[in-house]
Amino acid sequence: MWEAKAAEGRGAALLRWVLDEGVHAVADPAVRTEVFVSGDRVVVVVVGEHPPRRLPDPPEDLIARAPHAWPFTRVNVAA
Repeated sequence: MWEAKAAEGRGAALLRWVLDEGVHAVADPAVRTEVFVSGDRVVVVVVGEHPPRRLPDPPEDLIARAPHAWPFTRVNVAA
């Protein structure tokens, strides 16, 4: 999971950067990439068997602070 907080008034530009450039850096047909927004934050979740490459850092004028990234391990829950 990758999360970035947009600089003041730059949320739409950050989202556009993520969609146009960010997710292409980790594009892989073996994984599913999902992008979410919440207020001034953009979150990218990549789901697959192997850890994805990290998204590049966006241009500094688009972000309020450095992006955060966390690797997660899938846990299957029996129904």
